[in-house]
Amino acid sequence: MLEEVERWLERRSWSVQDRSLDQLLAAKARLGTTVSVVLPALDEEATVGEIVTVIRRKLMTPDVPLVDELVVIDSGSTDRTSEVAAAAGARVVHRDAILPRLPAVPGKGEVLWRSLLVTGGDVVCFVDADLREFSADFVTGIVGPLLTDPEVQFVKAMYDRPLGEATGQGGRVTELVARPLLNLHWPQLAGFVQPLGGEYAARRSLLERLPFPVGYGVELGLLVDALHTVGLDALAQVDVGVRLHRHQDGRALGRMAAAIYRTAQLRLARGHLVRPRLTQFERGADGFEPRTHAVDTEERPPMLNIEEYRDRRVA
Repeated sequence: MLEEVERWLERRSWSVQDRSLDQLLAAKARLGTTVSVVLPALDEEATVGEIVTVIRRKLMTPDVPLVDELVVIDSGSTDRTSEVAAAAGARVVHRDAILPRLPAVPGKGEVLWRSLLVTGGDVVCFVDADLREFSADFVTGIVGPLLTDPEVQFVKAMYDRPLGEATGQGGRVTELVARPLLNLHWPQLAGFVQPLGGEYAARRSLLERLPFPVGYGVELGLLVDALHTVGLDALAQVDVGVRLHRHQDGRALGRMAAAIYRTAQLRLARGHLVRPRLTQFERGADGFEPRTHAVDTEERPPMLNIEEYRDRRVA
């Protein structure tokens, strides 16, 4: 490991217990910083309500006003995600209602990018909507450094990811794809425990300057681009415990891996690119049958390039 990364691990890796809630509230009040929490959601009626309830009960009360707004962006759910989230107290915005002149494309990154247009916080905190046994530590942990250290710009959560009964066996795409890519091509980022984790917070002033891959590559893309934009010392990570969520099957993970590799490839060389499709195989009546899927290739420009966003920020 690079000496620079070892120093970074000592300087920029913390535990959620390192900052008390009282410290965060005092820092927030002193600075006048506002905090937005965004939950991107697609068919998450089973979990989104509990997450919203915990955040509102623990972090959005008169005594604990850490979070100023909580927004669920529904990206086309066919279940009761929107109704459940609204009943729990979130403001629900449908993806297609944001920037309607630009037709939306499927993908998590698309939702995160559009969320900047309908939130106002100085700090934006992203939390996946499929988490189970959710703890407010996921929010306080990653928001904390941004409130207490003006040099920090971008904070990822780190955690154990159990797979069934096996501790630490989750994050298969992280270990098989993302970590090798980062260690080989961006070794400064080798210290991140969960580079693909969906829980992270950043200053709006940074996010609005970054391009957003529209699909599964968004986490790797933002991390790499943040490194090049503000430098390693402005990045940090916080241990928030254990992350329990719904796991995807192997074929879905294959498509995720292809999108992440594609995102890395775009950042390594803007010239020759592999074909943006992935063929997988499923057993059918006549043996193994190919199934070919498009790989996410589109990226949205920095939000500061969008006229509606610039007009809103000026207003």
